[in-house]
Amino acid sequence: MAVTSLVGIAAGSASAIFLLSLDAATQWRELHLWIIYLMPLAGLITGLAYHHFGSKVAGGNNRLIDEIDQPQQRIPFRMAPMVLIGTLLTNITGGSAGREGTAVQMGGAIADQLTLLFKFSHDNRRTLLISGISAGFAAVFGTPVAGAIFAIEVLTIGKIRYESILPAFLSAMVANYTCQLWGVGHTHYSLGYVPAMEIKELIYTIAAGVAFGLTALLFSKSADFWSRLFGRIRYIPLRASIGGAIVATLIISIGAYDYAGLGINIISNSFVNQQPAYMFIIKLLLTTITISAGFKGGEVTPLFFVGAALGSAMSALLPLPVGLMAGMGFVAVFAGATNTPIACIMMGIELFGAQGASVIAIACVVAYIFSGHTGIYQSQMIATAKSTFLNIERGKRIDQL
Repeated sequence: MAVTSLVGIAAGSASAIFLLSLDAATQWRELHLWIIYLMPLAGLITGLAYHHFGSKVAGGNNRLIDEIDQPQQRIPFRMAPMVLIGTLLTNITGGSAGREGTAVQMGGAIADQLTLLFKFSHDNRRTLLISGISAGFAAVFGTPVAGAIFAIEVLTIGKIRYESILPAFLSAMVANYTCQLWGVGHTHYSLGYVPAMEIKELIYTIAAGVAFGLTALLFSKSADFWSRLFGRIRYIPLRASIGGAIVATLIISIGAYDYAGLGINIISNSFVNQQPAYMFIIKLLLTTITISAGFKGGEVTPLFFVGAALGSAMSALLPLPVGLMAGMGFVAVFAGATNTPIACIMMGIELFGAQGASVIAIACVVAYIFSGHTGIYQSQMIATAKSTFLNIERGKRIDQL
């Protein structure tokens, strides 16, 4: 327990430093929009750094999942500073990426150094890596319960590693509290009015969940498409540079400056005002190109953007309050893309309160099913099919399907 708490303190502190730096980078970019023109250069720098010094950590979250599933070699500590600096470069120049990947990788890299120090067995090492993931996720979003469940749910589709549940919760709680001690705050959202769950509301919620699941599927397939396309460029540093040029051109040509970086302003606005239908598509495109080209960051905050904007736009078709629709999309698209419905239900409750729990739960579960056996984490193993009607071979990773 002492070691797990130490992971929480270290990961929470690292996440706090990251969030404060990211906020400063975002504010600076918004005052100096010309920096977006330098996105190809930022991509080249990131690509060169990982090409020469980061080949063993380039796998990111997938590397962590692989190492927990089949332990082979310790994760180098340099994963933490490299992903932190890479993410700041991405966001300050306007790349569309988030925070989760960075925090999770920092937490995992920090935790794995302790396995060497204390000479842990493979089983204990797995538990500590899970604690690192939990701590990073909890601290960066201020959702300790969701962070703990995410860490034990994300590894395998259809299976939860309950043997790690106590260390995961402890590290998440400690990391979240540590991050708060650094003075880091988190964005607050409100669902507004939540109607009683009757038959028609249930039908609307299921319909919305289907749309969110299909959007998660589109996100995952788009990321895979761009990854394969950029993979044809043999010189790795050039991939991010070209990807940066594409994203910068799109942002500048259509004036989509609010889509750069995290896009928190639009996420917040989606809970209050109905958004245009094209908004989520633009963010989806910019994010999948940014990440697939080799820029660093996470997909989760962009998924929040995509889901909230889509839900807000869909309130024009489904007669549910715009705030409720945005909140449903916020967590449901995330659930479908990461295959973590339980963690996303808990995140919805932690972020929005319990008044919308039933609606959030239905949307997340339906989105999870309709996103298919895809996801943004290609190393996820499939323990059981999402439905008995689907003939999916168990024991395979997503990227082997």
